[in-house]
Amino acid sequence: MAGDPVLRSRHACFNPGVRRPRRRRPRGHGGGHPLHGAGRGRAGRRRHQPGLRERGSAGAPLSNDFVELFNRSGAEVSLDGWSVQYASATGTGAFGANPVTPLSGTLAPGAYYLVQLAGGSTGSALPAPDATGTANMSGSSGKVALVRSATGLACNGGSAPCSADQLAQIADLVGYGTANFFEGTAAAPGLSATTAGVRAQAGCADTDDNAADFATAAPAPRNTATPAAPCGTGTPTPTVTPTPTPTPTPTPTGDPCEVAPTHEIAQVQGSGDSTPLAGQRVRVEGVVTGDFQGTGQLNGFFLQDPTPDADPATSDGLFAFARASLKDVKVGDRVLVSGTATEFNGWTELSPVTAVDVCGTGTIKPVVRTLPRPAGTTFEPLENVLVTFPEPLTVTEHFELGRFGEVTVSSEGRTFQPTEREGVDADENARRMLLIDDGSTVQNPETVPFTTPHAVRAGDAAFGITGVLGYGFGSYRLQPTKPITFLRTNPRPKAPFPVFGNVRVASLNTLNWFTTLDSRGANTPEEQQRQLAKLVATLKGLNADAVGLMEVENNGQTALNALVDALNAEVGAGTYAALSHPYPGTDAVQVGIIYKPAKLTPVGEAKSSTDPVFRRPPLIQTFRKAKGGERFTMLVNHYKSKRCDDATGPDTDQGDGQSCYNAERVRQAKATLALIKDLKLPNPLVLGDLNAYSEEDPIDTLEAGGLTSVTKKHVPASRRYSYVFDGLWGELDHAMVGKNLLKRVTGATIWHVNADEPLILDYNTEFNPPGLYRPDAYRSSDHDPVLVGLRL
Repeated sequence: MAGDPVLRSRHACFNPGVRRPRRRRPRGHGGGHPLHGAGRGRAGRRRHQPGLRERGSAGAPLSNDFVELFNRSGAEVSLDGWSVQYASATGTGAFGANPVTPLSGTLAPGAYYLVQLAGGSTGSALPAPDATGTANMSGSSGKVALVRSATGLACNGGSAPCSADQLAQIADLVGYGTANFFEGTAAAPGLSATTAGVRAQAGCADTDDNAADFATAAPAPRNTATPAAPCGTGTPTPTVTPTPTPTPTPTPTGDPCEVAPTHEIAQVQGSGDSTPLAGQRVRVEGVVTGDFQGTGQLNGFFLQDPTPDADPATSDGLFAFARASLKDVKVGDRVLVSGTATEFNGWTELSPVTAVDVCGTGTIKPVVRTLPRPAGTTFEPLENVLVTFPEPLTVTEHFELGRFGEVTVSSEGRTFQPTEREGVDADENARRMLLIDDGSTVQNPETVPFTTPHAVRAGDAAFGITGVLGYGFGSYRLQPTKPITFLRTNPRPKAPFPVFGNVRVASLNTLNWFTTLDSRGANTPEEQQRQLAKLVATLKGLNADAVGLMEVENNGQTALNALVDALNAEVGAGTYAALSHPYPGTDAVQVGIIYKPAKLTPVGEAKSSTDPVFRRPPLIQTFRKAKGGERFTMLVNHYKSKRCDDATGPDTDQGDGQSCYNAERVRQAKATLALIKDLKLPNPLVLGDLNAYSEEDPIDTLEAGGLTSVTKKHVPASRRYSYVFDGLWGELDHAMVGKNLLKRVTGATIWHVNADEPLILDYNTEFNPPGLYRPDAYRSSDHDPVLVGLRL
C-alpha cells in the first residue's frame, strides 16, 4: 500500500466507520438503527491514513506489498500497540484471520511510516521498513485497516459485519477495488502489480470517501527516514493546480497594520454553502472571538468583522488555521490575517495562513439566536460567528462525550423518535438541535468536560450557551467561549417509581452479559466484575419477583447462573433462581428468566418456539404466587434489530422511519400472538426488547391482537423512553398484557438509570476515566429496565 500524505485533521482521532466507541455492540444490535453501509457515516477524527500498494508479483516494480502511514497532525502520534490488518475484498475471512502486523514507535508531524508486508520473487527491495509483516494482499481488491490494537479483528465489514466496538478500534480504513467495506460512497480504485493507491492532494485533504480520495499511480514508498512534510507547510511533491486570479495586493509599508485588507470576511464567506474565493489569497480584518491555538485545540482562531455587511445570507466570521507558533492571539485582538480562502470539508476558513498582524483591540457582541431554526434554514449564515442562545437547552445526546467532548442539546426538551409518538416532526427535531464541541482535538481526554461535580445526564439543561459556530464532520458545532453549566434538571432516580401490587415483574436488556471474555461483553476479568457489579445493583434495585433478561450469553446456564449467583450473594442465598431455556436457538445471545421461588411458583414447564421467524426464540413461563392466586404468563422476547445486515426485499429500509427488518419484526409479533392463542396461555405478559418504537407496525400488530402497553397507560409521555439513538429518544423495551391481566396491573414504570447516563460511566476500562466508575446501577446497560406491578 503506497499512500500520499493524508489530510491534516484538527481532531486527534480517526474512526472511519459508524459512530460507536469501544467494545460495545453496534447500535441496532438488539435495539438501535441500521449501520447505513459498510464503513460509511460520519468519519471520525483521524490523523493518519494508509494508502495502498500491491506486492512484487510478476511485473511488479517492487518486491513486497506495503502500507504507508502519514501523520498529518501538528503533534506526535504514538503507534505503540497498534497494528495494520488486511482482509480480502468480499471473502468470509476476518481481518484477524490474516497475519496481523504490530506497529511501534512515535510518528512526528509530517512523518511517514513504512509497513512491509508479503513479498514476491521479482522487483526491487523497499526502503528500510519501519515495521514488517507477512499479510499477503490481493493485487486488485482488498481491505486494509489501521487498528488501535494488536489483536486481530473478528470481523471483515462484509459477510462478518464489524460491531460498533470493533469499528471503534479501526483508526482508519481503505477498501479498494471490489471491496465491500470502505469509507464513504465507494471503494478506492482497483490496483495492479504496477500501481499503488495514492491519496489525492498530497494527502493533506480528505473527504472521508475512499473513491474520491484515492487514485492509482506508480508506487513511491517512504519511511521514517524520509524528510517530513507537515501539512500546511508545502507538499512533498509539486502538484499541478489551477492558478487563481490574482488579487491586487496593496504596496506594503514598514508597518504591517498599514497593509489594508483585500476583502471583507463576508466576501470570503459568500452567500452560499462554500466560499466563492476558494484558492485565492486574501487579507481580511476582524476581531478575535475564539482562541483555540493551544496544545490539543483546533490549531487556529475565529475572527469576526465588527462592521458586518447588510446581507443576512453571508456570515461575518471566519476561522484562521494558524497555530500560536505563527502568531499567538487572544480574544479581543483586532487582527489582519493573510491566507488562502479554503473550503475544508465544508468549513470555510483561511488555510494556509501566511500572516497574522495584531493591530489593536475590539469588541464583538454575540449574535442572539433561539431554537428551533426557522424551517428551510441552516446555520450557514452564522458559520464562524460568535452566537449565544439565551433559552434553556436540554441535553438530548451525549454519546461522544467521553471520546470527543461532544454533547447535543435541543430546545423544548429532549427530541423523540418520529415513530415513537404522534406529532413528532423529523425536520423540526433537526432544527431544535445544537451540537456542542469542546474546542479540542484530543480523543478520550483524561479530563472529560461536563463531568464535574457529576456527569451530565440527558435531560439536564443550561441557559445562555455561548460560543463560535464552526463546522466539521458534517455538522455545525458550537465551540464554547465561556463555561457551560448544566443544571441537574433530570436528577438520578434512586429507585424505580412505585408500581404497587403484590407481584413485581421486570424486563432488562443486559447489554451482552457474557462469561466468555473478549467476545461481545467484557474483555478482561476486571471488566467482567465491573459489569457484573452494575447488573447486580440494577437487579437489586428493581427488586422484582420475576425478571425477563435479554442479551445473556447463549452458553447454556453458565452466564445466567453466574448472574444469579452474584445477585444472591447480595440479596441472600436462594433468593433468585434461573429457568432453563428449552430452545435457546443458535444466536450468540439468548433471553432468560430469573425469579424468586419464595414468591412465585412455575406452573408447568418452560416453553419456547421452534418457528424460524424467531432468531432469538422467546422464553415462556406461567407463574402463580407461591401462596396461590391467579396465574400469569411471561413471554420474554428479543425481536430482530434494526441493523440492515443482509436485508432483502420487504426487510430493507422502506424509508418510513422504521428501519430495516420491520417486516420481520411484524412477522415475529404475529407469531407471538399465535403462541398465546395456540398454547392457550393464561394472562399473557409480553415483555422485552422488541426493537420497535411505540407507534411502529410491530407494536400496532400486538395491540391489534388484544395486548395493551402498560407503559403507555401508566408512564407520562415525557418519561416514556428506554433508549436513545442519534439524540432521538423512544421506547424499545415494552411490557404488554392481555385484557384480563390489564385489570390486575397496578402500575408500570421505566427506571431511567441507563439511557440518560453517558456511556463513559459503564464498566469498560480502556478509555473511560477510572475515577468515574461506580459499582452502582447507573449505566449498567444502554437500555432502561421496565417494571410492572400486578395484583394477583
